[in-house]
Amino acid sequence: MDFSLTEEQLWIKQAARDFTIRECLPGVIERDERQQFPRDQLLKLADLGFMGMMISPDYGGAGLDAVSYVLAMEEISKIDSSVSVSMSVNNSLVCYGIEAFGTESQKQKYLVPLAKGRKGDQLYIGAFLLSEPEAGSDATSQKTTAVDKGDHYLLNGTKNWITNGKSASVYLVMAQSHSGKGSRGINAFIVEKETPGVSVGAKENKLGIRGSDTHSVSFTDVMVPKENKIGEDGFGFTFAMKTLLGGRIGIASQALGIASGAYELSLKYAKERKSFGTEIKNHQIIQFKLADMATRIEAARLLCMKAAREKDQKMDYAVSSSIAKVFASETAMWTTIEAVQIHGGYGYVKEYHVERLMRDAKITQIYEGTSEVQRIVISRSVLK
Repeated sequence: MDFSLTEEQLWIKQAARDFTIRECLPGVIERDERQQFPRDQLLKLADLGFMGMMISPDYGGAGLDAVSYVLAMEEISKIDSSVSVSMSVNNSLVCYGIEAFGTESQKQKYLVPLAKGRKGDQLYIGAFLLSEPEAGSDATSQKTTAVDKGDHYLLNGTKNWITNGKSASVYLVMAQSHSGKGSRGINAFIVEKETPGVSVGAKENKLGIRGSDTHSVSFTDVMVPKENKIGEDGFGFTFAMKTLLGGRIGIASQALGIASGAYELSLKYAKERKSFGTEIKNHQIIQFKLADMATRIEAARLLCMKAAREKDQKMDYAVSSSIAKVFASETAMWTTIEAVQIHGGYGYVKEYHVERLMRDAKITQIYEGTSEVQRIVISRSVLK
């Protein structure tokens, strides 16, 4: 399998790196401490075409491949995962879901501004609403209801842990319309945030990705037009699962970037920090830590690329995306812990960045399918 990059892909990688150093690195520690949503950074990212990277230019997107998306996600996640998670959700969940399964009118009305990332001078992004207080990994247990009222659906319920919960203009909402049918009774809807009856809860005070907007979203007798349903009746659960496959590539790439960022900081520190009369890079224990970091990161990168290539070639990438996500997220957690250890006491100090990367790494093992869920997917495949 050829993983050599095209000139365009190399340009995307460099553009993402330049953008992140110029726009995301300044103030990243302060945004983390204040839990400040990176609105300005996302608007500038939208101007680069990175909020709808894989969407057809016919609908306002950049028309790039999934490999380019992986490259951009890695570079941005090296420095600011609060930016990259908003980018990931908008790209691989919201935009992809509407382009792949929406009607032409839905695409014209919602996908075009979502892929551009803005409407006029305002940020225009989406959120994916699946998780609930009693429906995390068990996504079939939807308590949010959407009752058919003839010319509209009446939506009631609460969604938890919603990335872009407050800042999104558009929600993709999964809700139960036929309780007796279980997962086959779930529908997916496009809901505008400003619709009467929609309310957003307080921002969650999180361990990591603290700048990211994570909120609960509640619906009280929200009227959703019939034309905002995605797909046929009962398609909602299938829609969610198919959409999350691409989301796993995005989060795997985010985890890869977090690991890569921690490694680059550790390598730089090892060349500068002295102990026992020499730079710590000359101590074998540090050399071995760096060697193990480089090895695991390279393996994670190849797994992400493989899943992205399979997606680009319209192959079945369900297992590949699960393998990439579970390995990359565990690599991120392990690498960032080692990065703090290499930095010693300085690793525990915010200004050296690695403690933030360690905090950011943990969520990659949880959201868009926990490591345990990924192992269920993988084990079912190998045991066929």
